Amino acid sequence: MELIFHCDQEHHGLKPLTWTRPVADLRIGILTISEKWSRYLSATTLSFHTADHLAVKYPLSSASDALHLRGGLLPTPALVAAVQVLAPGQKLVCGDEWLAHRQGDDLIEFKGDVQILQRPHQIFQWNATEMDKDFDLLTAGRRSQEISSSNTLIGDRIFLEPGAKVEASVLNATDGPIYLAIDAEIMEGCLVRGGLALGEHSQLKMGAKVYGSTTVGPYCKVGGEVKNCVFWGYSSKAHEGFLGNSVIGQWCNLGADTNNSNLKNDYGMVKQWHVPSGRFLSTGLQFCGLIMGDHSKSGINTMFNTATVIGVSCNVFGSGFPRSLIVDFSWGGASGQSTYRLDKALATAELVLARRDMLLDAVESDILSAIFAQTAKNRGGTGIA
Repeated sequence: MELIFHCDQEHHGLKPLTWTRPVADLRIGILTISEKWSRYLSATTLSFHTADHLAVKYPLSSASDALHLRGGLLPTPALVAAVQVLAPGQKLVCGDEWLAHRQGDDLIEFKGDVQILQRPHQIFQWNATEMDKDFDLLTAGRRSQEISSSNTLIGDRIFLEPGAKVEASVLNATDGPIYLAIDAEIMEGCLVRGGLALGEHSQLKMGAKVYGSTTVGPYCKVGGEVKNCVFWGYSSKAHEGFLGNSVIGQWCNLGADTNNSNLKNDYGMVKQWHVPSGRFLSTGLQFCGLIMGDHSKSGINTMFNTATVIGVSCNVFGSGFPRSLIVDFSWGGASGQSTYRLDKALATAELVLARRDMLLDAVESDILSAIFAQTAKNRGGTGIA
């Protein structure tokens, strides 16, 4: 089966995370949305109907018999069953929202619960539920690799893939599963209360304190105290400092002792920047932390206010709290910000990827260049495009 994922209006509402990827390529739980559907439906080919500047990296198939899916739609057993029986010409809907179709408008009403990812904070908000589902999906009928006796284990929902290792740590899986992907490592002295998903080749540094529900994508390094966060992958928070109720994109680095607030001093509901409306809207949450787009960095001892949004390719540093909205390609901190020149940003990205034996090719450079051009009007302004 071939799947085509459509970004729809969610692509705008999930920026800055979706400046650099389609909606269905967002990670929530253990897997990305497209990976979830691919496994449930045993799909052989995936393609994406997304923004023009992403089309080369995420091409669109022209297959006439493909199954089309809403990119932000989170799968459930009932949804998977409904999608599997769609016939050519049929379209699955829930009220006014379309969910899936097979090249047609013969409407089929879905009666169950539906969750469509539409705002960045929903990634950490719904992460625990998605991690439970992904854990069951990935481990069904399989046995974990042996876990070293040097650890203290509480609960039985702990699974290690081949090459994963953990020593002299406390793993408590009573509140959520703990999943270590291939060659992931939890170093000595870590305190982990699930859920935790640690991606391929990722590390929890010595003495880290991580709790629920947190996802660390592939090739990340995480230390300090982390609560209910999602790292897409290839990012680092390797040192002390608190990060809570946050989503961190790809190729990001949080300097030593970077901290974020996830609770207002008055304990009120948190507002966060909402791209489509161009203003701060309530999240309906009391706890809401940092949203950071790809290729962004913070210097040592950086402090972020509750619900700060940082765009793509920003470099934030200096004393004091910077603004709670930092637009794409910004350089500076609380004392002021200027434009992070495109040539400098690309040179840094090239060096960052080289450390992972990867190249910043023309496709990636063109994506970053397109984002720089499309957000130029906002630097010195009030928002992210």
